[in-house]
Amino acid sequence: MIDDELWSAIGDPTRRRMLDLLLADGGGTATSLSDKLPVTRQAVAKHLGVLDRAGLVHSTPSGRERRYTVDDEQLARAINQLTDVTATWDRRLQRIKRIAESIEQRKGEQS
Repeated sequence: MIDDELWSAIGDPTRRRMLDLLLADGGGTATSLSDKLPVTRQAVAKHLGVLDRAGLVHSTPSGRERRYTVDDEQLARAINQLTDVTATWDRRLQRIKRIAESIEQRKGEQS
């Protein structure tokens, strides 16, 4: 089953980039992320809030800011859901291909 809140959070390109940066750097703050992204610190903080509500990141106090890290289990859950969706669509596309081939074969037999 697909978690809409999770995929809504991941669906935004800025949030995906933030997850990439957090994974690469082992974590970060809104300030450190805003230094690497073409958005303001306030926008980064809002995006982090969305990721936090979806369970994709966790925060801990770090001086005057909060340090964010990716939740490995929730990210793995997202990957598993994506794998399931991919398999479902692969089966659907194979079925469509078989139907199209059958139609083409029938057209060839009628000629």
